[in-house]
Amino acid sequence: MNGEKKIESLDSVKSRMKAEQTLFELNGGRLPNCSIHNRQPVTELISDSRRVTPGSAFFALPGMRTDGTKHIQEALDRGAKTIVTEDSSVKVPGSVAKVCVDDARRTLAKFAKRYYGNPDEHLDLIGVTGTNGKTTVTTLTRHLLEDAGRPVGLIGTVRYHLGDREVPSFRTTPESTDLYSLLRSMLVGGCSEAVMEVSSHGIHQSRVSGLKLGVSVFLNLTRDHLDYHENMEAYFNEKRKIFNGVNGKLPKVAVINGDCPYGKRLINELPPQVRVITFGMEEVNDFRARNLDLQEKGTEFILDAPTGTHVVTSPMLGRFNVMNLMASLAVIHSLGRSVSDSLRKVGAFEGVDGRMETVDCSQKYKVVVDYAHTPDALRNALSMLRECTPGNLHVVFGCGGDRDRGKRMEMTRVACAGADMVWATSDNPRTEPQANIFKDMRKGISKGSDIHFIEDRRRAISLALDAANEGDCVLIAGKGHETFQEVQYTAIPFDDRKVADELLQAKSFAK
Repeated sequence: MNGEKKIESLDSVKSRMKAEQTLFELNGGRLPNCSIHNRQPVTELISDSRRVTPGSAFFALPGMRTDGTKHIQEALDRGAKTIVTEDSSVKVPGSVAKVCVDDARRTLAKFAKRYYGNPDEHLDLIGVTGTNGKTTVTTLTRHLLEDAGRPVGLIGTVRYHLGDREVPSFRTTPESTDLYSLLRSMLVGGCSEAVMEVSSHGIHQSRVSGLKLGVSVFLNLTRDHLDYHENMEAYFNEKRKIFNGVNGKLPKVAVINGDCPYGKRLINELPPQVRVITFGMEEVNDFRARNLDLQEKGTEFILDAPTGTHVVTSPMLGRFNVMNLMASLAVIHSLGRSVSDSLRKVGAFEGVDGRMETVDCSQKYKVVVDYAHTPDALRNALSMLRECTPGNLHVVFGCGGDRDRGKRMEMTRVACAGADMVWATSDNPRTEPQANIFKDMRKGISKGSDIHFIEDRRRAISLALDAANEGDCVLIAGKGHETFQEVQYTAIPFDDRKVADELLQAKSFAK
């Protein structure tokens, strides 16, 4: 295993780099397309001016809301001794080194990897991308890979597992400096394997540039982030970069959803040296599920796999989670681990925070909180709950502000088609008036729909619970594990799970 290689201490790595004439000189040659004056040794690599310490190299990264060049003075005031920028007109004191590069983000990734001793080269690293399911697949894969006394690292939307400790997540795919620092911590924590979510933003912004992935996983591609990527083709183009070598080294194995149209495209576009393992419901897939029995408390199905035919019993709800489970099992197989042994561990999987998470206060109807915040994710969530709900299905959902406006109408259309009663409310309005968001959402109302627009999310949840009867199900969608709402650049505490629990308890006392 790669984890058995001797790991150079971080202090040793830093000392070696400080000993070089400059951080920006590798193997006797300077980084292409950059100019340097007044070389300085570097103590830290920083992209947030608020975190600069004396001796740091500050990377002035371009951004959508702000540009790093606007924060160069703050970085200098805090003691930065090297400024890396794409703007050659930036002025710095004579005692400070200025490095002008064509691409500050890619440069940061290149040197962050080296600064932390190339930790990805010492790990069997699995990268999972797709519009929906990344958190479930990474968390489940980690669960299946872990053996007693053998930790597996995880970088994802909910939390980071570093082997010897766990910390809350601050970004699905962290900036490259944080990413390589986390991977380094995993090695120190005893990990030889790690699983991570790879977002399209993370790929486009070069946060994972040059990252060595042994296995790349493609789950699906449906509408999301088009405010950022402009169209589906551009969105797909970012995802495939971790499969075709554009992002760095080719993966050894690509695990791909063979039912997804974009997955089929990806398979046809991959270089021949990449081993492909497919999963899905269609007969041609390497891992194929059939004879699905979707139950209220789980799923049973027959799995046809390269290892033979298996009867699978899973605590995970719905058809979509069958796909997630097959993706994880395909990863297990790609690493040479036992699929049969993994199937025995599936029953102990406790799920993921905010993903089909039930809130139970002994009420006579089901309450489920889920992160579904795209049309396809909401459709899947409603579909899986419809199959196991004897009564009416209610949904509370919203659409974020300052994001893809075209998604709002489609989300409403999906909600109206999939639920008996719909409660449209706020999600993360950010800086956009809720009335504007509702206006776009109303365009998706279908004739005869029972839909109510309630701006206050807590009140919307309360009204949905009041309307539910025995045998019904209330889905509270969109925020999942999140514990806040974004309003005017402020994070206001709000946790759907806690709010639902509080309301259910209050209603039980009121009876």
